[in-house]
Amino acid sequence: MMSERLAGKKAFITGGASGLGVAIARMFVEQGAQVAITDIDLPGASKIAAELNSIRQGSASAFAHDVAREDQWISALEQANEAMGGISILVNNAGIGVMASVEDESLDNFKRVMDVDVDSVFLGCKHAMKYLRQNQPGSIINMSSIAGLYAAGSMAAYNAAKAAVWLLSKSVALHCASSGYEIRSNSIHPVFIRTPILDGISEALGIESDAERDKMLARGIPMGRIGEPEDVAYAAVFLASDESKFITGIELKIDGGMSAQ
Repeated sequence: MMSERLAGKKAFITGGASGLGVAIARMFVEQGAQVAITDIDLPGASKIAAELNSIRQGSASAFAHDVAREDQWISALEQANEAMGGISILVNNAGIGVMASVEDESLDNFKRVMDVDVDSVFLGCKHAMKYLRQNQPGSIINMSSIAGLYAAGSMAAYNAAKAAVWLLSKSVALHCASSGYEIRSNSIHPVFIRTPILDGISEALGIESDAERDKMLARGIPMGRIGEPEDVAYAAVFLASDESKFITGIELKIDGGMSAQ
């Protein structure tokens, strides 16, 4: 539904070629924002940008971006700033998920998860800050996970990475507040959401049917279902908008009541 809750906002969204990134970018555009979609998959990001421009002409641009590389952060931010005439929202959405215990996980893979899921958030917050300062009020939205708050024996690297994003978001929030910046920093913590990242769970558990997988995952969720990408996108719109102007340093759980148990 077209609205103007984000009118005048200019959002930089990583991992925008699939999953939650697509849902967030689409809803941001529907709510009046301009978006710069970045992804290591440039053709995929460009396709999404073209779709969004059919909704609002000139609302979206796409850039190639490996979020684990500092030089590409600097370049992508510069290009997005030029394309949109500023950046007022940063959505650190790009990430990877793996399943392995501390004994089964390799050091190389552990480091890769940290590169993509944690280092990218640090680099984004660090290098986007100058653009956010120039376009206040600003909002940083970091995608963590319910797995960053509650551990599982089979998710050593992912638990560690998403927990790091959780507290890094708070550190950034306190830094901005103490520096007098009108820039907020918050983290979002979804439970299982119907995105391609669930394919890895299916593979790890040897489940061929998506319906069977979803039913199994929903057993631990009081509301009895897994989430939809829009469930997360609505939360991102709120945190990006001025409606949340006095909210910083929080963790917003989108988990169907799982954490209330």
